[in-house]
Amino acid sequence: MSELSNLRRPLRIGTRGSPLALWQARHVETLLRQAWPQLADDGALEIVEITTTGDRVQNRLLSEIGGKGLFSKEIEEAMADNRIDLAVHSMKDVETVLADGFVIAAVLERADPRDAWISTSGHGLDDMPTGAKVGTASLRRRAQVLARRPDLEVVPFRGNIGTRLRKLAEGEADATLLAQAGLDRLGMGDTATETLAPSVMLPPAAQGAVGVECRANDEGVLQALAPLNHAETVVTTMAERALLAALDGSCRTPIGAYAMLDGTGGIHIEGLLANDAGTKSWRANRSGLVSDAAALGAEIGAELRREGDAQVFE
Repeated sequence: MSELSNLRRPLRIGTRGSPLALWQARHVETLLRQAWPQLADDGALEIVEITTTGDRVQNRLLSEIGGKGLFSKEIEEAMADNRIDLAVHSMKDVETVLADGFVIAAVLERADPRDAWISTSGHGLDDMPTGAKVGTASLRRRAQVLARRPDLEVVPFRGNIGTRLRKLAEGEADATLLAQAGLDRLGMGDTATETLAPSVMLPPAAQGAVGVECRANDEGVLQALAPLNHAETVVTTMAERALLAALDGSCRTPIGAYAMLDGTGGIHIEGLLANDAGTKSWRANRSGLVSDAAALGAEIGAELRREGDAQVFE
């Protein structure tokens, strides 16, 4: 393998400071060391923790304070100021349109994209008693829970995985939902009471995938990240994010998207649009060639937008 060129050292990896974000940053660090022996030396890589607005403001829903871009704004500012060289994100938290001058240079192999249901009683979603409280800050999860179980009460729940599990244990809710991938990465996969099939709870676009962002003109970092890119994950997340972009979706809009490869050059994509209360929802799907993945995702998004009530986008 050729030597890395035009690469400053230490290569500084920016990340949020939650346990899951740090796990993801360390995973990228490990993969870089494996791909490039010259980065295996002590001091060649450095992890820089950055506190974002989304981390600081925990008493309000993201949909009320500006959406998921609040998890990346300060990180991109740090890259623009040359305080870090790359940033590690959960791809589901990345805006569909990046700020000028930045690019997602690598998307790692995807973990389980499904949502995990966790209840203190051990009951699954369909078996919860009437009136049970479900804690979630996700409008997508809220809408799908209420569509399936309108007799449940959904209450706001924010924080990292540990915070939400603590709130659950303290009785603030009877059940909650978390990304199965996050639980698995932290060695807590068996915390899930059940892992919900996409037919029950369609995940958000790109859940389970980790993306690495850098400056678009930083050739050395682009070269370093190239071996980390997982082609199949790039295709599925690209399709899902194209669906989201066509809907002009945000944290204020309940949207689900999930793409699956068939192993023979084909792809199947499903999309969901709902209102907050879960009383109305629209689904659409497409199958086609992998080479048309982004176009198929955009078609689904356009169809859902046509069919959905205008009030969903207000």
